[in-house]
Amino acid sequence: MMAARDLARDAAPQILPLRLEGVGYAVRGQPLLHGLSLTIRSGRRLMVMGANGAGKSLFLRLCHGLIEPTAGRRLWASGEARAEAQAMVFQRPVLLRRSVAANLAYPLALKGMAGPERRDTVARTLDRFGLAPLADRPARLLSGGEQQRLALARAWAMRPQALFLDEPCSALDPSATLTIEAMIEGFATEGMTIVMTTHDLGQARRLAEDVAFLHRGRLIEHGPADAFFAGPETPEARAFLAGDLIW
Repeated sequence: MMAARDLARDAAPQILPLRLEGVGYAVRGQPLLHGLSLTIRSGRRLMVMGANGAGKSLFLRLCHGLIEPTAGRRLWASGEARAEAQAMVFQRPVLLRRSVAANLAYPLALKGMAGPERRDTVARTLDRFGLAPLADRPARLLSGGEQQRLALARAWAMRPQALFLDEPCSALDPSATLTIEAMIEGFATEGMTIVMTTHDLGQARRLAEDVAFLHRGRLIEHGPADAFFAGPETPEARAFLAGDLIW
C-alpha cells in the first residue's frame, strides 16, 4: 500500500484548497446555482447533500471544471488545476470498449507514463482492488459493482489530489456499496481529497468529515459533519434529515 500522503508525490503543485466565490450557473438565463461560496480543504471528505434537484451534480461538475460558472469565481490554490491532478467518477461509470486492464492503461498512456512504469502501475492497481482475475474481461461486461470498482481504481491509478464522486453507490447492492465505501476511505487515508454527492444518510454519516447542504441551487449549510448531523441550523436541513419532503 502507498504511504499516507504519497498521492502528492514529485513535489507537484498543490491545487487545493479550492475556493468558490459567489459562483453561479445559469442556462439560457435560468439560474440553477446561486451565489455559492465555500472552501474545499485538502485531505478532507466532503459530502454534498440535498434533495433531488438541489443542484448537487451541477455543483460537482462545476468544481471539477466540466462546466464553467456564469457568475463568480472558481479559484484553485495553484491558479489552475492540471487535468491529472483531479478526477471524477460518475454515477454510471464511463468505460472504454476495452479490457479491464486496458481501461487502466489508457489514461496512464495519455498522461505520458512510460511503458514499464505503466505496466507495473496497472498490475499493482489490479492486485490492490481485486481486479486481477478480471484483467482480460471486457469492461462493459462487468457487473455494476465491478464497473464502479474499476472506475475508482482507474481514478486512483492517476494519483489525483482531488476526487469528485457523483452518487457512486446509488445503483449498487449493500455488499458492493460497502466495497466502494472501503475504497473511498482508503483513498482518504492516503491523503486524497474526496468531494462526493450522496442521497444516503447512513453513507454520509459513515464517510463525511464535512457536509455541504444544497437547497434549490443554494448552499445553505457548510461545516463539520458532526455538527451538521447533531443539529442542523436550517429548517430545510432538519426536514431533510428527518426524511421529510422538501421543495
